[in-house]
Amino acid sequence: AIIVGIYNTPLRVQEYMPAKAFEYATEAQIQQYEERIQDYPISDDYLKFIVHELKPFMDKSYNTLSDQNNTFILGSSMGGLISLYALSEYPQIFGTALCISTHWPIFNGVSIEYFKKYLPRAGFHRIYFDYGTETLDKEYEPYQHKMDKIMLEKGYELGPNWITIRFPGDDHSERSWRKRLGEVLQFALVKTN
Repeated sequence: AIIVGIYNTPLRVQEYMPAKAFEYATEAQIQQYEERIQDYPISDDYLKFIVHELKPFMDKSYNTLSDQNNTFILGSSMGGLISLYALSEYPQIFGTALCISTHWPIFNGVSIEYFKKYLPRAGFHRIYFDYGTETLDKEYEPYQHKMDKIMLEKGYELGPNWITIRFPGDDHSERSWRKRLGEVLQFALVKTN
C-alpha cells in the first residue's frame, strides 16, 4: 500500500466541509459556524486538487494500481467527512472511503442530507465508519445511526461493503485513532468474497 498524507491548512473546516451540503443548511446554521468557515467551503477545489493533480502525479511517479478498486481515501473528524464526500463526488475514482470519527454534527448534520441524495448506491464501493464514546465523539452516535439507515437504503450490506464500529471509551484524538487503525486497514486491505 502507498499512503499519501496531505498537509492540512488552517482552512481545515473550509476545505473539508462538503460544499454541496450547503444547500441544506439554514441561514442560522451558517451564521453559527461563520467564524470557523469564514467563507463558502472550498472542498470542491480541494477534491479537484486530489483528483486532477495529486493522484495523477502519484500514478505517474510510482508503480500504483490506479483503478477505482485500489484507490482509497481516509480521514478523521472533518477528514472523514471529506473522504465520504470525495467518494460521492468522484465515485469512478475512489472505491473505498475510510471515515474515522466522522464529524457529522457540523451545521447540525446537513451533510447527511447531501449523502442521502448523492451517496452512490451499493455495488462498487466500500465504506468504513467508526466513532468513540468520549469527548467530541460522544456527540456522533445519533448522527451515525442516521447515516447507517441511509447506507441500508442505498443497498449497502453491513460487513461486505460497509462497516460501522462503536469504540466505547475512545475519545476524539489521534491517540484513539492510532489505536484502531488496524481495524481500518483490515477493512480496507483484506478482500472478502
